[in-house]
Amino acid sequence: MSTPESRAPEGILCSKTHEWALESDNIITIGLTDYAIEQLGDIVFVELPESGTEFAKNEVFATIESVKAASEIYMPVGGKIIEVNEELINSPEIINEDPWEKGWLIKIESSTFQEDSLGLLEYEDYKEEAAD
Repeated sequence: MSTPESRAPEGILCSKTHEWALESDNIITIGLTDYAIEQLGDIVFVELPESGTEFAKNEVFATIESVKAASEIYMPVGGKIIEVNEELINSPEIINEDPWEKGWLIKIESSTFQEDSLGLLEYEDYKEEAAD
């Protein structure tokens, strides 16, 4: 498995729990970082929430299982889910193949993004911290 870190989108923000958030036109896309995926190994199952569900920052919103472990996924910012990546239910390996584009988990609307994102790291800073 290759690590597609060079393809991380411009402006991406990462949490210390290895989720990423990317805001565009007031919609925030959320996924798992390449580092988290590298640690998990091959992903075999994803449990995602339903559209319309609201979560606070740091609340568990999904579960992911790999050949190595099961992990809870936390909201990097609070908001209301407006779209779930349904492709991942039947093809969870997409997350391994393309965590930034096709392997996103959910899209949300957030009225607290500016405030919630203050605790997030830019990708380069995240990579340095994750490597420690």
